[in-house]
Amino acid sequence: QVQLVESGGGLVQPGGSLKLSCAASGFTLDNYNVAWFRQAPGKEREGFSCLNKDDFTAYYTDSVKGRFTISRDNNKNLIYLEMNSLRPEDTAVYYCATERFTLFPRRCSLENGAYDYWGQGTQVTVSS
Repeated sequence: QVQLVESGGGLVQPGGSLKLSCAASGFTLDNYNVAWFRQAPGKEREGFSCLNKDDFTAYYTDSVKGRFTISRDNNKNLIYLEMNSLRPEDTAVYYCATERFTLFPRRCSLENGAYDYWGQGTQVTVSS
């Protein structure tokens, strides 16, 4: 059974840090591009960071660039998101996802529709 499970969310003060993990099971993570999405209250779910499966190139939206780092450990079937300098506007439910399988290398996407498997989400709240 294919499953993604996020952990590491919580309440943090502005300027603080959190590290999210996403454990994959039922499939081999190294065959897929991966990404992190988030959904703030009253807003659409948006992709903000993704990581290529072949060359490990990472992409970020301007809203998180320089503050967040995506990484993966294929040996452990884990995806990580390290978040620094957190702001109240980072408050959201955070989701990990794996992109639709392709045999050949392809630049990862930040579009919801490109992703087949999703975790259940973990809440991140940034507040004093």
